[in-house]
Amino acid sequence: MHFRFGSTHFRDGKEGQNKAHHKMAEAVVNVARRINATVEERRDHLDLSNSKLISFPDGVFKVLSSVSENIRVITLADNEMKAISSKFFSTFTQLRELDLHGNVLSKLPDSVEEMRHLTSINLANNNFSAFPEKLTQIATLQRINLEGNNISEIPMEMLSAMPALEWLNVQSNPLDANTQAALRSPHKFDILAQRES
Repeated sequence: MHFRFGSTHFRDGKEGQNKAHHKMAEAVVNVARRINATVEERRDHLDLSNSKLISFPDGVFKVLSSVSENIRVITLADNEMKAISSKFFSTFTQLRELDLHGNVLSKLPDSVEEMRHLTSINLANNNFSAFPEKLTQIATLQRINLEGNNISEIPMEMLSAMPALEWLNVQSNPLDANTQAALRSPHKFDILAQRES
């Protein structure tokens, strides 16, 4: 299985290199252990948070193919992921909850809209500068967390048309004046936005 991990910086010299290799080896072993546990115990969740991943490892799709239909919750929080592939969403079709907070994502693939069972997505503390509008096409989605991004506009009409949406968090975003005004009017879902100063 091939894994790609983020960079780990240590002092120059052999000691630093050895420490870097040791840390990388620990990260690979940790990810492999978690994946094996998910497969062997036929768990309904996969937790690869805080694993120094810069992408979802391609080899994992093959290893998890026998149990991908069973997986309901995936946590990929606090990694260094810049993108997530369409293959991820076409593989984990039964996913209910996805936690991607604390990465460096700036967009989602269009295939996210094909998630027929997703109820919660956490995209807090990433690099989104635009609201990922494909999320509004997911009829089952109840909770969207986009706190701590760089979003200035929110598609309120599209969000209002979502049948299941209950909660939206857009705190700590540079929301423009029109968006802030729109957020203050009544909605059928709860909104966490900028706190009044």
